[in-house]
Amino acid sequence: MSTRFSEAHALVLDAADPLRAMRDEFALPRHGDDEQIYLCGNSLGLMPYAARDAVNEELDAWAQRAVEGHFHGPRPWLHTLDSIREPLAQLVGAQPLEVVAMNTLTVNLHLLLASFYRPHGTRCKLLIEAGAFPSDQQAVVSQLQWHGLDPASALIVLQPDLADGLYSRDAITAAIAEHGDTLALVLLPGVQYRTGQVLDIAAITASAHAAGAIAGFDLAHAAGNVPLALHDSGADFAVWCSYKYLNAGPGAIAGAFVHQRHAHSGQPRLAGWWGHEQATRFAMAPEFTPSPGAEGWQLSNPPILSLAPLRATLAQFQRAGFAALRNKSVQLTGYLETLIREQLDDTLQILTPADPQQRGCQLSLRVRAGRAQGRDLFAYLLAHGIVGDWREPDVIRLSPTPLYNRYLDVLRAVVAIAQWRART
Repeated sequence: MSTRFSEAHALVLDAADPLRAMRDEFALPRHGDDEQIYLCGNSLGLMPYAARDAVNEELDAWAQRAVEGHFHGPRPWLHTLDSIREPLAQLVGAQPLEVVAMNTLTVNLHLLLASFYRPHGTRCKLLIEAGAFPSDQQAVVSQLQWHGLDPASALIVLQPDLADGLYSRDAITAAIAEHGDTLALVLLPGVQYRTGQVLDIAAITASAHAAGAIAGFDLAHAAGNVPLALHDSGADFAVWCSYKYLNAGPGAIAGAFVHQRHAHSGQPRLAGWWGHEQATRFAMAPEFTPSPGAEGWQLSNPPILSLAPLRATLAQFQRAGFAALRNKSVQLTGYLETLIREQLDDTLQILTPADPQQRGCQLSLRVRAGRAQGRDLFAYLLAHGIVGDWREPDVIRLSPTPLYNRYLDVLRAVVAIAQWRART
C-alpha cells in the first residue's frame, strides 16, 4: 500500500502547510462529536468568524448612528464600496474601475446582457456551452425572447468534443469562427460547474472579438478558486457570486466586471440612481450620468449587511496571498486525485481534467457502477460526516479548498469511499 494512503503521511503534509492556521478562522459544522469533513466549498463556503464580527460592526453602527451612518463613523455607508474595490479587483485580475459588488449573479448577468447583447440584423446569435448552469441557460433564453428572437435558431449550444463532457480550445475557437458574422455574444464559464474544467478566457475572448462578437463570462466557480486576469484577457464583462469560494455567506452579494474600454462608452443600460456619478448623485436631477466603469451599472443602495462578510473574507484572501492559496489548491486537489487513482480507480471515474492548469479545487467523480450506486455512495458519505454535493445526472463533486481544508480531510474522504466499496 502506498505510504500516501496513511494518516501519518497526511499529517506530515498538514504540518508543512504554511496556510494551516487559516482553518482556525472558520466555523466547521459538527458531525456528532467530530468536525465534518467539508468538501463542498464549490457550493457554499464555510463561515469565517470574521464575517459575524463584520456584520455586528454594521449592526452597531445602525443602532448608534441610524441614518447618520451613511456619513459618519469609521466606515461611512456612502463609501462602503471603497474598502473592497481594490482587493476585489486583485482577486479577479482587474483594474479597480472595472469591478463592483452588487445584486446577485443572475441579476448582474441580466443587467450586463441588457447592455452588451445588442442583436441587429443577422448578427443576433448567442453562444453558450451544452450543460450550462440552468440559471445561465434560462437567462439567455429569456433575453433572446425579450428581443423577439426564437431560441431554437438564435441560441448556439456548443457541444463538448472531448470525453467526459470536456471542451478543447480548438473546438470552442472553431465554433465561434463558424458562426462568424451572425454571432452577437459568447457567454461561457470560467470553470464549468459540472465537470470542473477551466476554460481559457483570453483565447475565447480573442476568438469572439475576431468574429465581431462580445465576450462575457460566468465566473461563479472561478472567482476565488483559480487565477484570473480579466483586464489582460480583454473580456468585455463577467459576473460571479460570492458564496462559494469567497465564503461571503448564503445568497451573498455578487460581483461584476466591465472592461475599462467600456468605462466611458455610454453603453446602453438599465439605470438606477446608485449608478449615477458620485459627485452629483445627491443633486437628485432626473437625468442619469453614469459613474465611470463597473459602478455605473449599480441600481440601488449597496446592501451594507451583505457587504460586511465579503469585506471580511477579502481581507483573508489578501493575508493568505492568492499565489499561496493556488499552490496549496494544486497540491491538495492533486493529492485527492492521486489517492483516487491509486486506491479507487476501479470504482470512480474522474471527469475533471488531470492538468492542474485546467482545473481548480473541484474534482467531479462518477461511480463506474452507475447512477444508483453513485447515489448510494453520496448518501453514505453524508451519513459519515463527509459533505460533497451531487449534480444530476450522476456526478459527485468534492472540492478541497485551501483556506480551510486539510490533507487529512482528503485522506479520510478516500478511506470512507474505500469502506463503502468494501461493503457493497
